Amino acid sequence: MTTNASPAQNQTTGTTSVLDAANGLALVRLTIGAMLVWVFFENLGKGLYTSAGYASLINYYIKASHSPTAWKAVMGLAASHAAMAAPMQAVTEISLGILLIIGLLTRPVAFVAFLYLGSLWISEWGTAWIWELLVPVLASLGLSIGRAGRRWGIDAWLSERWPSSPWW
Repeated sequence: MTTNASPAQNQTTGTTSVLDAANGLALVRLTIGAMLVWVFFENLGKGLYTSAGYASLINYYIKASHSPTAWKAVMGLAASHAAMAAPMQAVTEISLGILLIIGLLTRPVAFVAFLYLGSLWISEWGTAWIWELLVPVLASLGLSIGRAGRRWGIDAWLSERWPSSPWW
C-alpha cells in the first residue's frame, strides 16, 4: 500500500499520532477515575460501605453469580469480615479514582485498578452484562502499560525530573 504523503508529513503525522495517543490515554484515565469516584459516592448513598450493606451485596453475589467456587469462598471471607472489608473497599475506590483523575503514580494505580475491577468482574459473573466491567478492567490495564499519567497529570511533571522512573 502506498500513500502520497511526503517524508516531512510522515514525521509530523508520527509526532501527532504520539500526542493523539497520549491524549486518548489521558481521556480514558480521567474516565476510569471519574467512574470510580462516582461509584464511591453511589455506594456510599446506598449504604454499601456499612457492614450490613456490604455483607448483603456480597452474599447476593455468592448466591446468584457464576463465579468459581474458590472465588465464592474469598467473597464469603470478605462478607464475614464486612466491618473491615467495607471501609477498605470504600478507601480503595475513592483513592484509585482520585489518583487516576490527578494522574499521580498512574502506572501502579492503574494496575491496582485492573486487579480490583477484575475481582469485581469475576464476582458479578452471571449477574450483570459480561462487558459491563470487562471494558474498564482492560482499559485500566492499558493505562498501566501506556503510561497514561504522562499527559494531563502530575506524572507528566514528575517524568520531566525523573524520566527513567517506572512509576509514571
